[in-house]
Order: sequence, then structure tokens, then C-alpha cells
Amino acid sequence: MIEYLNLKAITAMHADEIKAAINNVVDSGWYLKGKATAQFENDYANYIGSRHCIGVGNGLDALTIILRAYKEMGILNDGDEVIVPANTYIASILSITENNLKPILIEPDINTLQINDSLIEQAITPRTRAIMIVHLYGRCAYTSKIGALCKKYNLKLIEDNAQAHGCTFTFTDNRLSAEATHHKSTKHTGSLGDAAAHSFYPGKNLGALGDAGAITTNDDQLAAMCRALANYGSDEKYVFPYKGKNSRIDELQAAVLSVKLRYLDEDNSRRKAIARYYLENITNPNIILPHADDTDNVYHIFPILSPQRDSLARILREKGIGTMIHYPIPPHKQKCYSEWHSLSLPITEHIHAQELSLPCNQTMTDDDVEAVVEALKSVD
Repeated sequence: MIEYLNLKAITAMHADEIKAAINNVVDSGWYLKGKATAQFENDYANYIGSRHCIGVGNGLDALTIILRAYKEMGILNDGDEVIVPANTYIASILSITENNLKPILIEPDINTLQINDSLIEQAITPRTRAIMIVHLYGRCAYTSKIGALCKKYNLKLIEDNAQAHGCTFTFTDNRLSAEATHHKSTKHTGSLGDAAAHSFYPGKNLGALGDAGAITTNDDQLAAMCRALANYGSDEKYVFPYKGKNSRIDELQAAVLSVKLRYLDEDNSRRKAIARYYLENITNPNIILPHADDTDNVYHIFPILSPQRDSLARILREKGIGTMIHYPIPPHKQKCYSEWHSLSLPITEHIHAQELSLPCNQTMTDDDVEAVVEALKSVD
């Protein structure tokens, strides 16, 4: 059996180091807001390339706290609009509506499955205050056009980096002459905008052994506000200037993440190698593969599209290969957002009706990967 994702096997790859890190926390007698959390926040901020990292309870809290912080700072107000991709995990949108803000759903590019940057400007109104991009499936959603729009309209850029730990974007200075060598700089997702939310749910590329999340930013004021809001609204013990919440990463999760962070790039390289093999060897005409170009992709998910999605999943299961669907129902068709049921978002609906995720993770052997390809070749 080739499982879609074997978390036990992932943990086993570094079991001795993880157990040692956990034992150190247990033996310390300090389980919240201690040295392990401070160490991970420092390490992750350095890795991402941001001045600040604030550990929180999960990825949804990270998004929600960022938006709430902007409200406390007077940058966002009730009813303001936040542009967001229509095809995303519902957490992206929940964070917006939780803050009494209005999501403006933008269709994806069918080739990249990311927000279509050519549709954003026409959706900007006088109430638009931010763009939230989601690096869905592990692919970088940022484009230079999105950056330019944020600058032109003075919009905050918020990244949902829950699925793209270790992904990068390369900036090129095209203002140079044709004779000159173009200057390039590469930055990690999570440092491309004004603030970013990260989830360390166990199945992520950088996964904890439970719930955990983080906020990264270079904005000193925003960082301080986020840290206070995540600490009951307090930046001084027993003094509460804000109505905050209790959202924090615990010492055990922080210690585990510090271990796994050291192997993130190596793990992502393996995911990329598997994806390359899939892209080069899956030839089934009833399957549309992810679009391959120069955009970085750490393949948190390897999504294929097929009009026979459900039967394909069943056949693969019969052959001992696990798959998943990300996601069967788009946000605007969920019961909790019944006010959106009349919206026509055909590209989003098409993706959600046909998407199937193949196994793609660092525990897979070459034999596993070849078996997946062979199974797909035999499916009509």
C-alpha cells in the first residue's frame, strides 16, 4: 500500500532528534513561552527572511490575528474589502469574515491554479484595503503584477503560506539595459508581502506533531500588535489594552519544528524530484498535470485534474495507492456561505470538481513513485 501521506514515516526520519528535543522540553519543566519557542521563532524568522516571527496556535489564528491587528492599527475597518482567491482552503476566507471584512473572490488561472493576477485590478474598489494571496498546493502565487497593484493602490499584501514552506520567488530588475546583467534576488514566500501566516499542521511540508502556526512580518508595529493580540490582548502582564485571544505555539511543538526545519529544504528537494518524474512520465490523455514553468513549487500537493476524478481515485485505491481531494466543495458553495451560492465562478468549480492529489512526499521510494506512474498508465 502506498499511503497518500504516512506521518509516522515522516516522523521516523528524524525520530532520535525529535525525541531528544521533546525530552529536553519535558525535563526543563517549562512548557509555554520558553526557550524552545524563542529559538524556533528566531530560526524560522531567519529562514523566511523576516525580522519577526510570532508563534501562534494554528494557521487560521495567524491569518485572523494579522487582519485583527490591522483593524486595531486603524488600517482596516469593518466592511473593508480583501481580495482573495476563490479556490482556496476555507481558512483563508474564514479569517476575513471573522473580522467583519468582505472577501472579494477572484477566479484562478486554470494553468497555474493560483489567483489570476489579470482579474485583480478590475475588482479593486474604494473599499479595497488588502490582497490575500494563497500559495496553494505549494506553488508561489506572488507575481510582480500583484506587487505593482499593491503599490499603485496602497494595498496591504497578506500571504497565506500554509502550504508553501520553503518556496521562493526571484525578483529580476528589468530596468537595467539589455547589455547589463539583470540583477536577481530570491526571497522565501512568507517574506514577499506585508505579513504572512504559516500553518504547521502535521501534514504540511514543515509539520508539527499537533496544531501550530506562525506570523512573519518586517513591520515592527504589526508584530507587536499581533503578539499582544495572541496573548489575550496583553503586552504587559495583567494589563489588557485589547480584547485578544489565547493563541500560542507550545514548547513541545516549537522544539519539534526546530528539528524539522533543518531538513525542510532537503525534504522539498525530494518532493520536487518526485514531481519532475510525474510530469515527465504520466502520459494519460485523461489527466491534466500541473503547469510547469519557472515558478517555484515545493509540491505540498501534486494536483491533477481529471473529468473521471472519482472513478480514477477508486481505481488507484484498488491498486493500493492512496489519494486525496483538495477540495471537493469550493468555499462559495459551502453551507456556511449560503449567501454566495448564486455566484458564478466556473473555473473554481471546474477545479474543485476534477482535482485529485497524488502521493508526493519525502518518504516515498523510487519504486513507490514508479508504481503510481504505472498505475495511471493502465487507467483509461
